[in-house]
Parts: sequence; C-alpha cells; structure tokens
Amino acid sequence: MSFTTLRYAVDGRIARITLDRPDRLNAISRAMPEELAAAVARADDDDRVHAIALSGAGRAFCAGYDLKEFAEDPENPFTQDMPWDPTRDYRFMRRCTDAFMSLWRSPKPTIAKVHGFAVAGGSDIALCCDLVVMAEDARIGYPPARVWGCPTTAMWVYRIGPERAKRMLFTGDLIDGREAAAMGLVLEATPAEALDDRVEALLARVAGVPKNQLMMHKMVINQAVEAMGLGRTQTLATFFDGVTRHSPEGLWFKRYAEDHGFHAAVAWRDSGRPIPEGGEE
Repeated sequence: MSFTTLRYAVDGRIARITLDRPDRLNAISRAMPEELAAAVARADDDDRVHAIALSGAGRAFCAGYDLKEFAEDPENPFTQDMPWDPTRDYRFMRRCTDAFMSLWRSPKPTIAKVHGFAVAGGSDIALCCDLVVMAEDARIGYPPARVWGCPTTAMWVYRIGPERAKRMLFTGDLIDGREAAAMGLVLEATPAEALDDRVEALLARVAGVPKNQLMMHKMVINQAVEAMGLGRTQTLATFFDGVTRHSPEGLWFKRYAEDHGFHAAVAWRDSGRPIPEGGEE
C-alpha cells in the first residue's frame, strides 16, 4: 500500500510512522485511519521491528478530524437528513476506531511523540499508543465533548480514572503536557527542545528488549484493561459519537458552521458560552 497521509520508514529496530498532512496540522482525512492501520500492520509483520514510533510532521501531532471540510459542507455525508440512520454513522466511526486501535492491538510497543496539538480525534490516536511523551507546551484534549463529538476510543477513563476523565469531557478543556503528565494521562512531559532526544532514548531502551518479551508484557497489561470492559465502552462511545452530530444541539452547531464558518462555530464552542439547547438560535 502506498501512503498519501503519512510516511513510513524502518530505522534499525524501530518503525517510524509520521502523520504527514502538515498544511492541515495532520487533521484526519477519510484516508488516514485506513493508512494508519496498514502502516501498523506493516510494522507488525516486519521481523526487524521491535517498537513503533508515531509522530506528526510540521507544527502539530494531529488536530483531529478535518471537520472544517465536513462541518461547512451542506452535503456532508456524515450529517444525515432526518430521520437519520444511526447504524450508518456507527459503521463509519467503528472503522475509524478500530483503525486507531491497531496501535493498541499491535504486539509491538507503540510510542507517541506529541508536540503542538493532539486534539479531538488526534487525542484518540495518541491515547491508543502504549506510551505518550509530550512537549511541556503541547496541548491535548477533546473540545468536541462540548458539542458534536464523543471520543470513540474511550481511553480517557482507563488512563486517568472516572473523576479526571469526567473533568476533561465535561469541559472539553485543553491541557498542556505538564498537566497531562501530572494527572497520568501521558507518561511524561519534557521541554520542547528536548522532546526528540527523550523519545529516542525511550525507543532505544524499549527496542533493546526481545520482541517476545515485549509482546507478552503488552498482552498481559492490555488484557487487564480489556477485562474492565474496554470493548463495550468503545461500542457505546462510538454509537454516541454519531448521536452527538444529530442531536438538536449538534444540528445547531452544523448550521452555525455552514452560516458563519467552522472557525466561528469552534470559537463559540470553546469560549465557554452556553451551547444553545434544543437547537434554539
């Protein structure tokens, strides 16, 4: 498979996947989830590879789904006319969720290097990795939790527990790398200028371990999380993600984006202003 949204390379024992849409801050296009899963599968099948490094080109890790295109387009295929078919939306989002979870399911450790932003769907991708190292000034969060979104991978509660997960999703706030590390959302935060060196040192340390040892440890720990109900939680979250786009408030957000532009709609969403209830203007 040739890639259009990312770059793939193998460097010694490390497979490097770089999200590569820098002009859109590596926003998730329709092709990216499938390509990400294919790149992970390629690394899984490569006997040289002991660990997978995931990063983003340009100024950010990933700014989430490319919603400017979807939200401003009146013919957006992912906002259906009423009455809407929730199973149609679920099938599409389930494919995306499963593609991101290839990072979790891979038998090889996956390490995300986050700079700039890991926002909305970008946070989904990062949090599917086994380890996340952030720049101290990078930002992570799920702003669409305020309206028009639900994190389909549902990784927040498994990383930081119910109360902190509620704090993040009730507000849709972005937090910097320091706060993310302090609450245990990510492994650690480091000054931006030291991020590359820190991640390379961690990769080298992990890649020195035999593949079978790494695989067994990952399987044991993942099984513990999955026994807590991860699969069922993701099913509910992925279904609810479609509901958020077709609720009265979700349809209001879509109309506002069409009329005033996506950036204006996001500015309202993130400002703390109340979201109009019942779709009121």
